[in-house]
Amino acid sequence: MISIIVLTYNEERHLARALKSVAPIAHEVFVVDSFSSDRTLEIARANGAHVYQHKFINQAKQFQWALENLPITGSWVMRLDADEVLGADLAAEISSQLRSLPAEVTGLTLRRRHIFLGRWIRYGGRYPLILLRIWRRGSARIEDRWMDEHIVLTSGRSQPLYGEFSDYNLFSISEFIEKHNRYATREAVDILNDRYNLFHSDNAITSGNLSLQAAAKRFLKIRIYNALPFWISATLYFLYRYIIRLGFLDGTQGLIYHFMQGYWYRMLVGSKVFELEQRLLPVTSRDEMLVRLETFTGLQLRGGS
Repeated sequence: MISIIVLTYNEERHLARALKSVAPIAHEVFVVDSFSSDRTLEIARANGAHVYQHKFINQAKQFQWALENLPITGSWVMRLDADEVLGADLAAEISSQLRSLPAEVTGLTLRRRHIFLGRWIRYGGRYPLILLRIWRRGSARIEDRWMDEHIVLTSGRSQPLYGEFSDYNLFSISEFIEKHNRYATREAVDILNDRYNLFHSDNAITSGNLSLQAAAKRFLKIRIYNALPFWISATLYFLYRYIIRLGFLDGTQGLIYHFMQGYWYRMLVGSKVFELEQRLLPVTSRDEMLVRLETFTGLQLRGGS
């Protein structure tokens, strides 16, 4: 039996599609909403979900609150984003696999594809993204980070599944920009925290509790990418994705996506780190640095991470 957890905020365009895709495997579905102002709650209830509302700080804290407070009864738990969709082949694979897994297998990794402007982005290192999304209840937790948080196993090992699993967001490019602007602020805070040790930094990914891919990407990002001047690292990363990893084969949609997500967004994160670091330069005390970061970002950092 699988309990599905979906975090939402104004997801009326995506939610019904997501919930219908997991209906064949779901024992129960919980929607944890951040006080949406659209039809999200109506759609959730119409599709049989149990709805809870909780104040949003960041994705990691919201999901951890869900794990600790929801009346989950399933022996397995799945994290699903509102804009994600399970294919029928993956739903069938999950149903068949859960009946025969050995006790030491406590997690299942999925191979997520990304659909952008209606096109599957196959190149640029964007497929497959291997994510731990299903685990035995009580055998995993979520990293306490402002961005790029992962579910990680606390016991046992994972096993891969291979069916279709897609991130298929229907928002416009303008909405893509607005969303990634918010993401960039959160990621900048994580980078500054790594540099100045402002609050606890949760870096729990290993090849044993998630995947070798995720562990390698986190290591390269923290140890090499973030150590370079941002205008160099962003440029090299885009060229790596678009040329070396053949992103140009993704066509017009690929050009837009790899440029926006692989160059513009990385430049935006670096620019925000630079800007925020300039504002912190006159300050030496950790508490004052946190106060300034909260003032300039609008994020709740003290007592949160």
